[in-house]
Amino acid sequence: MSSPAGSRLSEDRTGLIDIPFPARCHPRHAVARQHTLDWLHRFGMLSGQCATEEYDAMGLERLMAYFYPDATDADLALATDLNAWFFVFDDQFDGPIGRQPDAVIRQIDIMLRTMSDRGPAPGDPTTHLAGTLAELWKRLGDGTPRLWQERFRAHWREYLMAYHWEAVNRTRTGLPSLPGFLRGRRDSIGVQPCLDLVERCGRYTLPDELHRGSPLAEMRWITADVVIFVNDIVSADKELAAGDVNNSVIILHKGSGLSLDRAAREVARLANSRVERFQTLAVELSEALQDTGVSDQLRAQVDDYVAGMRSLMSGNLAWSRTTARYNRTGVEAAGRGQRPWGHLFEGADALEA
Repeated sequence: MSSPAGSRLSEDRTGLIDIPFPARCHPRHAVARQHTLDWLHRFGMLSGQCATEEYDAMGLERLMAYFYPDATDADLALATDLNAWFFVFDDQFDGPIGRQPDAVIRQIDIMLRTMSDRGPAPGDPTTHLAGTLAELWKRLGDGTPRLWQERFRAHWREYLMAYHWEAVNRTRTGLPSLPGFLRGRRDSIGVQPCLDLVERCGRYTLPDELHRGSPLAEMRWITADVVIFVNDIVSADKELAAGDVNNSVIILHKGSGLSLDRAAREVARLANSRVERFQTLAVELSEALQDTGVSDQLRAQVDDYVAGMRSLMSGNLAWSRTTARYNRTGVEAAGRGQRPWGHLFEGADALEA
């Protein structure tokens, strides 16, 4: 368990982050909260009063309300369900399976086949997680163009594969460099699928050449980095309590000999410099679109997408400051082991044998 001084890290250090655009919160997040709690219970991913109260204290619906402040109620409910799946799935790897790369890849393969055009392979175990992901994928694809579906599926695959990368990190000798760590962390943070939902909520799909070109591609990665750095600052205590190393603050702390406090300050400095770069690129993007004479409709869609990236950065910071996932209660929960919902891999005991 971290020391009392260490436990103040997540409470005090978010003030070092300077994001100049304010967070906006969807006014009907309470509706999404109840919808997702009912959804989790209906599919057997959450059960019992204690587990429900522990999950509910994290306020995950508010994170999505910050990410998508103008979404319809139905889209916010979908985003909140997907986010719940994300966090519940993530917590499966806090136990022994998170240190077994081969077992992890087998579970990931099942999830990926769930989202394939052909569906799960014969003989794949029907777990709560696979079944709910199949249901989510059907809802996500409803009414969306093929281009958007392929982009989302590619980003989701990269996110899922990052769990294997994290398992390897937990078993390797030594720590990766910070740049090497960030290459994998940008997938594991799951920001790119969240950005895809900005398009879905806005009912548009930006062309691939715009996504891949400068400066929008760099802005996407900056958004991921800022979310990573904020998350790693607030979750460092939790991950130290759990013995995890997949955190940029911990890598600087252990790899460079910096105190935990100084490592957090350095990561905050990196976040702030990324935000400044983002603001510069946003101006360059607007000027480039004006020079190329794109349609007013496409310019409005790009403006909405840029606003969405800002919402992810500012919203993640606002939520991180209040959620029970990273405060003293969350650190104590991590020190006790897996969360009450952290045992949903059917047959996981056999994989760990």
